[in-house]
Amino acid sequence: MKVLIAVTHLLGTGHLSRALTLGRAFSAAGHQVCVASGGFAAPQLNAEDIELRQLPPLRSDGVDFTRLLTATGEVAEAGYYDQRQAALCAALTDLGPDILITELYPFGRRSLAAEFQALLTAAQTLPQRPVVLASIRDILAPPSKPKKATQADTMIAKFYDAVLVHSDPAATRLEISWPVSEMLQSKLRYTGYVAPPAPQPQPQGAGLGEILVSAGGGSVGDALFEAALKAAELMPNTRWRLLVGGSDRADRIARLQAKGSPAKIEPTRADFRHMLPRAAASGSMCGYNTALDLLQCGTPSVLIPFDAGNEVEQGLRATSIAPLNGIEVVISANLTPESLRAAVQAAMAAPRRATKGLQFDGAAHSVEIAVNMANQR
Repeated sequence: MKVLIAVTHLLGTGHLSRALTLGRAFSAAGHQVCVASGGFAAPQLNAEDIELRQLPPLRSDGVDFTRLLTATGEVAEAGYYDQRQAALCAALTDLGPDILITELYPFGRRSLAAEFQALLTAAQTLPQRPVVLASIRDILAPPSKPKKATQADTMIAKFYDAVLVHSDPAATRLEISWPVSEMLQSKLRYTGYVAPPAPQPQPQGAGLGEILVSAGGGSVGDALFEAALKAAELMPNTRWRLLVGGSDRADRIARLQAKGSPAKIEPTRADFRHMLPRAAASGSMCGYNTALDLLQCGTPSVLIPFDAGNEVEQGLRATSIAPLNGIEVVISANLTPESLRAAVQAAMAAPRRATKGLQFDGAAHSVEIAVNMANQR
């Protein structure tokens, strides 16, 4: 079958990473996959066996997701959005998919509603209408106004066959973060967590015995990195490694290195997941993909949930997994070198966390659900 996944990441790279993991699962099952990506390129992510079609890219202006910027840093105007919409609909027409998946929309990306609605409308006119699915993570940003949930329900009822919820319902249900109507409940399909296979340790030993500090692939995490620089000085017998992301990572790394610290500072690495199994501990935010990496590896973990711009998603996720062994949570308002060191030491001293019991096969299960629905048309 032919599968089209439409995704736009605006700040970090988590949405694209999850879409690519899902795409690789379809490809591994013998299906033709195209991922239409509307965010900035993220070459560190694995797009093996996937056609990755790049739309004219957008990113958010910091945490302002209503103000979107082009590759040149200018505010996107109507003509730029028209180019994106045309490219997205062309991907649909060129592929003629049996399965169409929109990542996050209509539960988010409301600033891009026009292009998603154009895509969904165009899908209705194909010779054979594809199965249309929404793909969402375990926890969403709760709607700030009731009408946002109502609008999402309207779109789901009009265009979508089902909603793939990439969570283990035994751990986290959608109701924690989003109002679930009777109609929406009938559309939900819990898949388990969408994660790559559990990583094997990095063969050259990178990460062994280290404190790994990361903030995903976006230009965020400066407060965490600043605290980690000083925390490394407070733990001179332990190696600290900071992995810095974002398109401006070279400048950010230079600024951090100029402060002087025993910590090693370098760009985000494609083998980050493989550094975790033997790491002494991890200090990170609590995005979906990072949380799954930590749960799969059992690494002692300090979580500093991203909460700028009134974001609550990562805080909800951190709270949901905090009872597990070896997980400490430090809110950003309480983040200091001393609090980070204390949390790292507490996580390292806790009993090793079990890595079994949660469903991490969500990508394969998503493929099964989607293909079965397409076969039943």
